Amino acid sequence: MKAYWQLTLAQLRIFARNRQVLFFTLLFPIILMLALGSFLGNSGGTSISIAVIDHDESSASKALLSNFQKNEAIQLDQSNSVDEALDELKTDDYQVVMEIPKGYGKHLQTHAEKSKALDLPVYYNETNASASQLGLTVVTSAVDQVSKNIEDYSPVVAVQPKGVRALDIGYIDFLVPGIVAMMIMNNNMNGVAGQISAWRERGILRRMQGTRLKASTFIAAQITARVLLNGLQAILVLVVASLLFNVQVNGSWLALLTFVVLGTLAFMAIGFIIAGLAKNPESAGPIAAFASFPMLFLGGVFFSINSMPEYLQPFVHVLPISHLSTALRETMNVGTPFLGLWPHWLTLVAWLAVAFTIASRTFKWE
Repeated sequence: MKAYWQLTLAQLRIFARNRQVLFFTLLFPIILMLALGSFLGNSGGTSISIAVIDHDESSASKALLSNFQKNEAIQLDQSNSVDEALDELKTDDYQVVMEIPKGYGKHLQTHAEKSKALDLPVYYNETNASASQLGLTVVTSAVDQVSKNIEDYSPVVAVQPKGVRALDIGYIDFLVPGIVAMMIMNNNMNGVAGQISAWRERGILRRMQGTRLKASTFIAAQITARVLLNGLQAILVLVVASLLFNVQVNGSWLALLTFVVLGTLAFMAIGFIIAGLAKNPESAGPIAAFASFPMLFLGGVFFSINSMPEYLQPFVHVLPISHLSTALRETMNVGTPFLGLWPHWLTLVAWLAVAFTIASRTFKWE
């Protein structure tokens, strides 16, 4: 146990004394987040443009429109032609187009005699899912309020859209979990591969092997030091994001840190594989870069996985960073509980088990 703590503290001292390591592991992700967040952080469809065609023109339809006008994030336009509004919808001038049918006001007055809610046609652009779904959420909320305002509430007006659900978040909310996933991958896969290869070439590993030090103790100390480093960095990134961009962790901090640990272990195991395959430190870097660079763009770090071509989807959903970034994003943005994210932590555990098995066979002391 004494050797374990000594190796852990020694590894942390190595990180602290190397200014380049401190910069790239602690400051670089924050600088990247600040750069992207400053330019793109406020994007994400916070202004919703809605076109309404009011065929009824009753006091009830005007009351519905006033519900939309109370929302400062909504830009409401009234149109006389459905076809013209749909043409503008196709060019992204509007996120949603809604029709208020003739007889809307009369239906509200006689709703007690009717068993079926009145459907309001609502159109949205399927090629712009994020903005469209946000618009649908706003429309549904306003329409539902009409029913709630009626005594003895029962649904008398309903929106029946077709499409997928999208989150009401800005790009900075999407970006921060991806930055955390990126730094976990780089710190462990790239860092372990380079460090272990360098120690092997300098004979440090051979000298360790000649002592009573067990390989399990050496690996455990490496894991502990890097888990502490990644946990510190993740907390630092999240604190900066909260202070500057008001990014919040809506889910459990324990679940968030659990995924940080799982990601650290999985990518460390991959790093040990690369260190075992590389003949020297000069080759370890390119091999690690060859593995990590595609994952930056295919793993959901900067771009949504769902927006990628369909032929890439099966490959993307196997990558460990795609599950790590999605799990962190679901925990932070949506507040999904840990058990609800079982496909992601189960996949990371599978990567850890397989990579550790391969690493144990490829690892060389000298």
